[in-house]
Amino acid sequence: MPAEEAVLPPEPPPLVRGLLFDRRAVLGLSVLLLLAVGYAVQHFWLGRPSVVAVPATVAAVSSASAGPRSGAGPPSGPTVVVDVAGKVRHPGLRTLPSGARVADALVLAGGPLPDTAMDGLNLARVLTDGEQILVGGGAVPGAAPGARAGPVNLNLATREQLDALPGVGPTLAERILQHRQEHGPFRSLDQLRQISGIGDRKYAELRALLTL
Repeated sequence: MPAEEAVLPPEPPPLVRGLLFDRRAVLGLSVLLLLAVGYAVQHFWLGRPSVVAVPATVAAVSSASAGPRSGAGPPSGPTVVVDVAGKVRHPGLRTLPSGARVADALVLAGGPLPDTAMDGLNLARVLTDGEQILVGGGAVPGAAPGARAGPVNLNLATREQLDALPGVGPTLAERILQHRQEHGPFRSLDQLRQISGIGDRKYAELRALLTL
């Protein structure tokens, strides 16, 4: 009896073979597409920018080494404008923050000239808007011999000191003291014009001899 021959399955029709090939091709393309997407996501994730925290010590050293800005603008917030005159390197108007002192204005004006007498100037006094700071005004004309050099502080002057100013006298000195008592300290030298007996000419004479 002859040996039984192996029975092979019938070959699928051409249409079925084409569908099987198309499925394999689609599956292969899908795998390749997934690999490409995964590579793109990984590349984007590794290349994203990251925030690096600067240590506090490094930031402090950088700020200290930077120093003051050479092109800093005017101070922010309330300000006062004063006229720095007399024996300073750069006289003129100066704008400072509210609450600044006479010493701060002198720094902005370049400081006093060498050998300038500073006895009559209170460097710790708080500035007021519109005032004039006269540096090294010298001896007050008409003052008694041995009197202290420098301008007279209008808000601290006694009756005798005001009386010693040229063209003032006891009557006008009393009016200045009365005005100071009724209205409080002078905020600017221009307020002297409000006192009877002080016109433009007398004010011009006294302005260089007084300070606040």
